[in-house]
Amino acid sequence: MSKLIVTAFVTLDGVMQAPGGKGEDVDEGFEHGGWQVPYVDDDFMGLMTEVFERAADHLLLGRKTYDIFAAHWPRVTDENNPIAVKLNAMPKYVASRTRNSLEWNNSHLLERDGDGDVADSVAQLKAQLDGVIMTQGSSDLIHTLQRHDLVDEYRLLVNPVIIGTGKRLFADGAAPAAWTLTESRTTGVGVQYCAYEKAGKPAYGSFMLDEQD
Repeated sequence: MSKLIVTAFVTLDGVMQAPGGKGEDVDEGFEHGGWQVPYVDDDFMGLMTEVFERAADHLLLGRKTYDIFAAHWPRVTDENNPIAVKLNAMPKYVASRTRNSLEWNNSHLLERDGDGDVADSVAQLKAQLDGVIMTQGSSDLIHTLQRHDLVDEYRLLVNPVIIGTGKRLFADGAAPAAWTLTESRTTGVGVQYCAYEKAGKPAYGSFMLDEQD
């Protein structure tokens, strides 16, 4: 049984759309592509290198993010770039209803029975694989994973910027869950790295002086 980790770059208001460039994802007229680039420093790259080296055995992607990654990372051939080396070599699993083949090295379409749900396919993948499955980008896929309570850990890089619009990490319908902060660091330019592990169901209390029925 493997662990499924969501790694995400987000703004203070939770937007994760198109952090790396203006043309990366323009769905719904998004005009703020590339919002993360000003915050990428040596601290940030060191964090990402650690995340990939110690906490990623398999990569799980939605089709849009796969296409973005597959257009970029195979062209990064520097053997001294540990992120590129890891991404280009590791097994990659892709959730897609439109793709029949994948060109990037060691890429595999998620198996489905007919029109089977992607959540069932991911649950089967978690049961079959050992180690860590990591998801990055892929907001639609992440929302499906959240609804079906398939995420075991979050590794978030929260950037000190508010965008006000765009695809967000959390959407209505996520399964309620409590989380434990296991690690946190701050880069020199103020990006907050936080790792959270699932800690069961939420607990509830009340500050009210008079309890309501």
